[in-house]
Amino acid sequence: MKKQTRRLIYQSEGIPASDGDGVKLTRIIGSPELEMLDPFLLLDVFESDQPDDYIGGFPSHPHRGFETVTYLLAGKMRHKDNAGNEGVIVPGGVQWMTAGRGIVHSEMPEQENGLLKGFQLWVNLPASKKMTAPGYQEFPPESIPLVTLENGGTVRLVAGELADHTVGPVTNENTTPTFMDVTLPAGETFKQFIKADHSAFIFVIEGRALVGEQKAPLIKGTLGILSDTGDAVVQASDTGARFLIVAAKSIKEPVARGGPFVMNTRAEVMQAFHDYQSNKF
Repeated sequence: MKKQTRRLIYQSEGIPASDGDGVKLTRIIGSPELEMLDPFLLLDVFESDQPDDYIGGFPSHPHRGFETVTYLLAGKMRHKDNAGNEGVIVPGGVQWMTAGRGIVHSEMPEQENGLLKGFQLWVNLPASKKMTAPGYQEFPPESIPLVTLENGGTVRLVAGELADHTVGPVTNENTTPTFMDVTLPAGETFKQFIKADHSAFIFVIEGRALVGEQKAPLIKGTLGILSDTGDAVVQASDTGARFLIVAAKSIKEPVARGGPFVMNTRAEVMQAFHDYQSNKF
């Protein structure tokens, strides 16, 4: 029997937005156009070589009830939190933070000029894990497998498993995510197994991708949501392509959002605000 492949069912270039202290970005998930893709709550893309667009960074702010993923392609960001953790994320590095029951942290550019480019993704937590202890998984680029494919492409594997059984360093039992940065030469194809209960999307960083058996085109700077079942199959156009493939298990629970807090009920969100104002984070 021929193996099923996922189709491109929706695409979006997002909307211009700003966050933190005036950082300019494109909000792709978490906008009026695309509120969420269970379990993904937000996807922000930032890219600028103008310091005024990013120099204000993201001063201290709280989170509860979900996980944040920061993946950099260019520039440096320093993070610091109220639990005493501090470090610098560099190009090709990733930080996967579990906010759990509450954390206060900052993310500030570790540069005064030059290009800052990367992603922040918010991943929901199931109700049973929303009040877990906060935690970090942070990996420099040298700790993230860079796999060369037979067709000359490469995969930087942050989370998940490739067909050759290479495994990414991020471990996460909450949503068992896949997160990979794929580069393909012109005309070449990449296939990735994705579990049936996992939502999946592609984001094109460079070039143009052709998705699924239909070879639906997806251009640079565009997110494409994939259908529910089958493998992800992506071919590079004649210009080559670089793209993220991201997937995670759908939680299928009610979502109540209040700024930096994401819980299951409005009452839980209000409790989060109360706890933060009472210095209980």
